Amino acid sequence: MKPQPDLRQRALAILARREISRAELAQKLQQLSNNHAEINALLDELAERHWQSDTRYAEAYINSKARSHGNLRLQQALAAKGVDADTIRQHLPDADTQQQAAIAVLHKKFNHAPDDMAEKHKQMRFLAYRGFDMHTIQAALKQAWAEEDE
Repeated sequence: MKPQPDLRQRALAILARREISRAELAQKLQQLSNNHAEINALLDELAERHWQSDTRYAEAYINSKARSHGNLRLQQALAAKGVDADTIRQHLPDADTQQQAAIAVLHKKFNHAPDDMAEKHKQMRFLAYRGFDMHTIQAALKQAWAEEDE
């Protein structure tokens, strides 16, 4: 079963603009056609030809966001886009990279060490909102301001 030419052209036009997950592409194509078998056949063909790849999408997304977001937020965002957990885990930054990113984000937002517990909690909440785990947050807070004291 060959997909409709306009459906195929639309899929290629979407892929030509940017990387996109299979689930997102399926959602966009369902607006044009209700034939799920045809859409799945087209998605399989695009994946087989390596024109669409969830692995490539996850890698590009993580590379663009890892400097300002933690692994928890990256995982959540990619899972919402339909990327499977194994693919996400393969491309997530390691703990040292995460800690350096947290320190950089902390220095960008706050220009001094916390004066009291309320300010420390504010900095911790900010990093947690950015998707950093508690271990990374505590290590980043300790190291970021220790470097400044020296």
